[in-house]
This record gives sequence, C-alpha cells and structure tokens, in this order.
Amino acid sequence: MLTRLSRTHAVPAAVALAAVLAARPALAQDQKGQAAASDAAKKPQTPELRDKTSVTHHTARIEGQPVAYTAKAGTLVLRDSNDKAIASFFYVYYTRDNVADLAKRPLVYSFNGGPGTGSLWMHIGFTGPRRVAYDENGFQLRPPYRLVDNDHSLLDAADIVYINPIGVGYSRMAPGEDPHKFHGVQADIESMGDFIRLFTTREGRWQSPKYLIGESYGTTRAAGLAGYLQSAHQMYLNGVILVSTTGLSYESGTDMHFVTALPYMTAAAWYHKKLPQDLQSQPLAGAIAEAEKYAAGDYQLALFKGGLITPQERTTVAQHVARLIGVSPEFVLHSNLRVEKQRFWKELLRDRGLTIGRLDSRYTGVDKDASGAQPDEDPALQNWNGPFGSAINMYMHDELKWETDDKYYVWGNVQPWRQDPRTHVGEMLRQAMAENPYLHTLILGGYFDGGTDFSTAHYTISHLDPSGALNSRFHFAFFESGHMLYLKDSVRAQAKQELVKFIQTTEAAAAAKTTSQ
Repeated sequence: MLTRLSRTHAVPAAVALAAVLAARPALAQDQKGQAAASDAAKKPQTPELRDKTSVTHHTARIEGQPVAYTAKAGTLVLRDSNDKAIASFFYVYYTRDNVADLAKRPLVYSFNGGPGTGSLWMHIGFTGPRRVAYDENGFQLRPPYRLVDNDHSLLDAADIVYINPIGVGYSRMAPGEDPHKFHGVQADIESMGDFIRLFTTREGRWQSPKYLIGESYGTTRAAGLAGYLQSAHQMYLNGVILVSTTGLSYESGTDMHFVTALPYMTAAAWYHKKLPQDLQSQPLAGAIAEAEKYAAGDYQLALFKGGLITPQERTTVAQHVARLIGVSPEFVLHSNLRVEKQRFWKELLRDRGLTIGRLDSRYTGVDKDASGAQPDEDPALQNWNGPFGSAINMYMHDELKWETDDKYYVWGNVQPWRQDPRTHVGEMLRQAMAENPYLHTLILGGYFDGGTDFSTAHYTISHLDPSGALNSRFHFAFFESGHMLYLKDSVRAQAKQELVKFIQTTEAAAAAKTTSQ
C-alpha cells in the first residue's frame, strides 16, 4: 500500500491516477493502430496493373510442313491522358521464326464476339497453331479434351495477335475503375483501337500489311475498327475479314428479315432430310438457289402486301414456303407467312422430339417440353463451351506458361451493353473503304448458321454501298458448316485457302494500283 512506502518512493494516488488516465488515449490510439495494421495485413492487396509477358518457342506442322514460331502471351496496360493505368488487355502474339523482313510479313489482329467472349474460339479453333480436337465433321469428342497441331493454321502465311476485350479472358479494368466503362459499341471500338495502335507501335509493325479478322459480334467490332483506326490513328488497313457476319447496324426492315432468313431454313431442312424429294435430291447449292429465287421474288412481294394479301395468295405462299423449309403449310399459315427462326428451330424436327441448333443447325437437342414454342438451349453452343473452355485453360498454363490464379473468362459480364445510335459500323466500314482504295473485305459464313445467316450477310453487305462502286472489293465464301465453320476439317482447309487467297489478292491489287500510278 502507498502509505507504507518510504517517502522517496511514494507516489500520491491522485498523481498516479492522473498518469493512468493521461496514458489511456495514447494506449487506445496505439491499440487502434495495431488493429488497423493487423486488418491491413489480413486484407488481400490488389496488385497494380503492369505490362508483363511470357515468351515460349514452338514448332507445329502446318500444311504438312514444320513451322517454327514464337508465342508471346502478355498484358498491355492502357493509360488515360494523365498516364493513369485504367485497363489491362491480355493478348497472345504469334510470330513465325526466321522471317527476313517483317515489313513484308502480314499481321492479323483477331477477336471474337458475344459481345463479351474471349478470343479463344478462332485462336484454338481456326487460325492459331494449336486447336481443340473435334471429329472430322466438327462434333465434340469425349472429355478430357486435348489440343493438336492445327494443320491449317494461318501462321505459315501471317503473324497473328489474339486480343481479349476488357472483362473477358484475362483482360481487366484497373481497381477502382468502372468495370463496364468499355462495354458499349463505340467505347469497345475505341478501346480496342487504342490497344491496336499501341501494340503496333511497341512491336514495330507499322510497316507490315495489317488485317482485322472478327467473328460474330467481332464483325461488328471489325467494321467499326476499320473506320476508327483510320480516322483516329491514321492506321490504314489492307483487309477486313468478317466471319459469320452480323447486321453491321444496317436496318433492313421487319419483313426483309423473313425474306433473307428463308434460304438458311432451306439449308437446315436439307441437312436433316426434311425437304420434298425433288429438292432433297439436289446438291445443297441447288436447293438454296431455288429458295433465294423465291425469296427475292414472289415471297418478298407477298409480304409487302401485308394484310391486303388475298386468301388464295396466302394459301399459295404458305404451301411454297412449307415446301422450301420442311414444315407444314398449316404451320406457315399460323405464322402469318412469317416463320420466326426460334419457332423454326423447335418445329423442324418436332416429330422426332428434337430441336436444332441456333448457331449450327446440324446439332440437335432434347427439350424438357417438346410442345414448347422455342428451344430451351442452343445445342450447338453447349457442344462448344466445354471443350473450348477446358482447352484454353490448359493451353495458357501448360504450353504458353502464363502463370496466374486469375480466371479466364470465356464469357464475361459485359451487360448491359450500351448501344449508341450514332455508331453505324457498316457506314464506318464503307467510308473507310471509300477513303482507302486498297482496303478489301472478305465475308465468310456457314450455310447452317441460323444466328448470323449467310443470306442476310450477303444482303447487308450489298446494301452498305448502294452505288455499287465498292463491289469488286467485297469477297464472299460460304461453306457447308455452321457459325464456327472451321470446326469441320474439310471446311477449315477451304477457309484457310480463302484467307491466303484474300491476303494475296489485296497485295496484288495494291501492287497493281501502285504501278499504274
């Protein structure tokens, strides 16, 4: 007790109490600081975006010959005007080894669509040096899935850059930034164009002939990029390649939608042997030709009449359409002569209890309810998601040595996708071609693709330039396949030939024009 201590050691109780009370705020602050430091240590730190690469060396057999190449998987950080990192693009860049002059080596920028899907589809399905193994007709094999050399890769003829838009693949916005900043038609075009400019500069490829290849919504992106790169970055392209082409912002009108869809329905019915014998016995091209002739003539005129069409005309048209697409005249009549694709996918094989695929109508599915108006799922897409999703993860980690715990988003969260009515990508492509006399466009498609059908693609392209002045610079090739036309072995070989011929055509045309000047 304090009263028993010697005078020299005794501390008055009031003084001691005051010292304790004075120390409490400092002690509490220190405890709070320690707690905050502990919480900070426990909280995962978000790494700053930075450029990084993984470079690997390989050899693949392409067109029967060994081709040595270098693969660079990497991230490229996009910065704003204040040099602040705002987004990181993930890409894979393939270059053929031992090329003497890169200035003469074509460079192809590749991406897919969705919008909101990675560049994996054409990367490990069509043009890259490795591909997912499917059977010869393009149907999936049993898991586990595997990769094989792509015998018809484009890498023997051109270097390739596969770009993943922000929010898909390994591409990300910077921490704290709006994750959907670039998720809209115009914003997407601008961010992708800014990446292409920066990448081209850093890799020293401005002198190389440059091409874009986009698939599905990627064709919307490619058409817009042709104009944006030219106007914003003075990058003039040699070619644009559209695989499974969308409407490119061209509004054709409601009835024209049914007119252009009719030949696709004939193709799907022909594949499933649902046409009358005189049509079924013809090659596919013959059946399609008859459908195209009817669609552009009597069918279009009948739809133009709307409700003024006579009962007799209505019956005649229903019978003719039914004959061409393999369904009953009653079904066509009940559809008011306008058969929606969704209903067609459900109706064509209803008697067999099957639906057909949207993106590739060769595929069939089984719905829970066979009496419904449209399919539950797209059996084509279900056939692709598993093999490609599994293979791209295996490929990135095992072969390209990309070390990350991040998820590769095959399908990213990009909705709602902002539509800008001022952005007309078809007009952007037309204007780019008008200003750049060396720019050509190649359109590839599959006859059995119901999502972006071949006839609508042909109609859209033919109406981008009503003058017809650009006709000689539009090139078309369609195949007996679906949306991912390249999964079928024979078609992948044919499509590769079309790509090489297109590159050679653009080079020859440029040389001829230069000589004539």
